[in-house]
Amino acid sequence: MSSAVATPLDMFYRWEAETPDKVFLRQPSNLQWSEYTWAEVADRVRRIAAFLTAKDFPTGSRIGIWSSNSMDWPIVDLAIMLAGHISVPIYPGQDVDSAAYIFGHSEAVLVFCGDFDQHARAAEALPDNIETVAMLGCKIETDSSLPAIYKDFQPFTGSPTPAAEDIFTIIYTSGTTGNPKGVMHMFQTPGHVVPGLAKAFRLDEGPNDFFSFLPMSHAAERIVVEMCSLYANASISFSEGLETFAEEIRSVQPTLFFAVPRLWVKFKEGVDAKLPPAAQASLTAEQKSGIASMLGLARARFILTGSAPCPRDVQDWFLNMGIALRDGYGMTENFIHGIAWTKDDQPISGCVGQPMDESVQVRLSDSGEIQFRSKGLMKGYYLNPEKTQEVFDGDWYCTGDSGKFDEDGNLWVTGRVSEVFKTSKGKFVVPTRLEVLFGRAASLAQFCCMGHGMDQPIVLATLSELGLSRDRETLLAELDSLLDDINSEVPAHERVSHLFITDEWTIENALLTPTMKLKRKQIEDHYREQVQQRLDQGRIHLLNQASA
Repeated sequence: MSSAVATPLDMFYRWEAETPDKVFLRQPSNLQWSEYTWAEVADRVRRIAAFLTAKDFPTGSRIGIWSSNSMDWPIVDLAIMLAGHISVPIYPGQDVDSAAYIFGHSEAVLVFCGDFDQHARAAEALPDNIETVAMLGCKIETDSSLPAIYKDFQPFTGSPTPAAEDIFTIIYTSGTTGNPKGVMHMFQTPGHVVPGLAKAFRLDEGPNDFFSFLPMSHAAERIVVEMCSLYANASISFSEGLETFAEEIRSVQPTLFFAVPRLWVKFKEGVDAKLPPAAQASLTAEQKSGIASMLGLARARFILTGSAPCPRDVQDWFLNMGIALRDGYGMTENFIHGIAWTKDDQPISGCVGQPMDESVQVRLSDSGEIQFRSKGLMKGYYLNPEKTQEVFDGDWYCTGDSGKFDEDGNLWVTGRVSEVFKTSKGKFVVPTRLEVLFGRAASLAQFCCMGHGMDQPIVLATLSELGLSRDRETLLAELDSLLDDINSEVPAHERVSHLFITDEWTIENALLTPTMKLKRKQIEDHYREQVQQRLDQGRIHLLNQASA
């Protein structure tokens, strides 16, 4: 072994030798599954490693992976490690400017390209001298391809043991407040973190089948799915895309599934469209089990939501259906080695729970900021010692999130320290507190509270599918009543003066990050003029296409 703990390469060597005939990866095509054993995966990993070694890049060169999920993703990731280089994942939804920044900042020498959103503008993001290799789904012209590599190269025969503190990946943050920052993680980190995660996620309770839907460039998906599968020897099934996702997950019925709140909202809306909420109250346990099966969650021992707050009414809906949707809270900087609800099958909605294992320490600063200390912490931000110093208080990582502990020691995340704003009356408002209240409205989907320098806070929101189906008069009446109800529950300085309904905020229109987080400043700047023009008018406004 390369250190006191097993690295991802150690686990690769182990399963390659011990379970060569066990299926590791499953890739669909038109709902037909192709399965790949550890022996077949290892052969591909070693051929790609031979290709990279033949390039004679300096050890530790940065190599990009710009692709949506497929079986090729973990294969390429392992090959980069095996060849002695550092992977730089890029979100498939990454905007061109940020992608160009990442390639330039990391000085990447080669990039593996699969299917990604900006393929038509790839030339604007890729440096002139960078070499490209096509993965599954690639839509751009490349210098080589994985099938060509499998044909032309014999498997790399070495099994090197990297130093524990060597960097194996640089994961760039989503860039909510500026250029993405490159989070450096060491080979030893998964070995310290993932066995504890595997136990928390109940992977020791039986055979494990994972379903990967979110991008593996997202730290949580990569760690929860790719890394946990390596350490638990679980199989991973991938999705071909949104059109086939529902049928694919139903056919797999995974034992672990992780998704962001937007997907859980879509799940609920899909059921509501087929079975009105009023009729759901009388469902039997058997009928609820049938809904879990329809969603692909009948066998799931651990179901996780994270990356952003899940609306409490949505989480409550899953809990009422007998589906234990658990919140998790971690970040790229601590290898998501943080907080999750693991202790029983009835989580409290809106609460992230307690440390995932005994090695995670968490505290609140005097200002209420959540801070972590564990062996999952990053080595630092790549080429950015100043930013690294800013986020550490000694050996405690400062998250920038505010929180509180309840009497049972459970953590509640209450917002971003930096997002608190002051109205013209000198009163402080925590925007996420109001956004959570608006989250119970079935006709609304996304929320952004603003109000710095205004007399009262206002809320920008987008419509859900249900809201889009409402006629204008019904929708306005519903929203007017909602505003009255929420304002009756909050202190006078938090009462919302206006509600503005806008078009959807997406990655494409640069109002969401690739991890689906709000770009608050951009949202506020985008709508500020329209908001200012209407503050002396009625309190409900339908802006842009939402008014059609």
